[in-house]
Amino acid sequence: MARIVLKFGGTSVGDVDRIKAVAMRVKTEVDAGHQVAVVVSAMSGVTNQLVGYVDAVSPLYDAREYDVVVSSGEQVTSGLLALALQELGFRARSWQGWQIPILTDNAHGKARIESINGEDVIASMQAGEVVVVPGFQGITTDGRVTTLGRGGSDTSAVALAAALEADRCDIYTDVEGIYTADPRIVAKARKLEKITYEEMLEMASVGAKVLQTRAVEMAMKHAVRLQVLSSFTNKPGTLVVDEDEVVEQELVSGIAYSRDEAKITLVKVADRPGVAARIFGPLADASVNVDMIVQNVSDDGKATDLTFTVTRSDLDRAVAILEERHDDLGYQNLTSDSDVVKVSVIGVGMRSHAGVAQRMFKSLADEGINIQVISTSEIKVSVLIAEEFTERAVRALHSVYGLDAE
Repeated sequence: MARIVLKFGGTSVGDVDRIKAVAMRVKTEVDAGHQVAVVVSAMSGVTNQLVGYVDAVSPLYDAREYDVVVSSGEQVTSGLLALALQELGFRARSWQGWQIPILTDNAHGKARIESINGEDVIASMQAGEVVVVPGFQGITTDGRVTTLGRGGSDTSAVALAAALEADRCDIYTDVEGIYTADPRIVAKARKLEKITYEEMLEMASVGAKVLQTRAVEMAMKHAVRLQVLSSFTNKPGTLVVDEDEVVEQELVSGIAYSRDEAKITLVKVADRPGVAARIFGPLADASVNVDMIVQNVSDDGKATDLTFTVTRSDLDRAVAILEERHDDLGYQNLTSDSDVVKVSVIGVGMRSHAGVAQRMFKSLADEGINIQVISTSEIKVSVLIAEEFTERAVRALHSVYGLDAE
């Protein structure tokens, strides 16, 4: 007998029929003798509808009341699933975030989980009850409802699995697992049987939408075994595990891309100490996240060009901040470009193999694709290229690293 947390996303609980189908999946695990807790998202489209209601009533809303409204979607789903399980003859009940409780900080709309007291939930499961928990929500120490930000239900599920000391956390979604590349672009993409936490974290951070970065970080920190699988098929999924569990480590595990990129270049910036701090400090103060950075070497020792990337949604704000500080920063010109994409090669095998980046650069050169910016980590190489070359680059890299399915 195992203790398992099952998480179902919005498409998996999109309507009453799908909620009943989820109940049947839960039945399979309970019939196998497992103790089961289920974490659910709001029905697909409901959260957007609730956000729309808030905006219509109060454009400059109180974030605390915003959380009360938008967290109600998951509450509805949890109650409906508990009812569906009862109809199948199981003892089931819903537990709201405040009833467990799931304690968070007070950053309404993007709260972080601080602790979960799992004692009562464990006792309920040991007594033969199926526990159904709404994802995405928690409560502050002063009793206010909070939400964890978009994608927070994944984080809720992993945190609950850690608190319950679960054997596994299954994330059910609309894909069958983690692939070596986006199957919509690469027809020969393969589903991975296993992937390490670190690889999944890198893939999530550079565009793969299967799991949220915060959820993967928490799973790695608490050693929660994750499995990603589809609500709509009965095929095995992909396990996200510690590196020690991956017997044969591939050189490269996957190719990911992110279209949510924009490039800013400051031309002829004064080449002296403190300038970079004066550029990136105000951006950080405005919560603008800077990713890839490259600085050209100055020939005369007086001026240099500085290029970096931000998310597309932050581009206009970043440009405005830098233009306001033109005189202080002393750059000659500012250019920006949102028609770019970041393509990344990821794999723990890079640690012990040389030449991974060189193979990437040669492959892109053979395709006639110009690299604008490069960044690396221990298990990742990322490049910025023109968006029009996205599909060609991903397919070429997928082939050159031997990832194509036979």
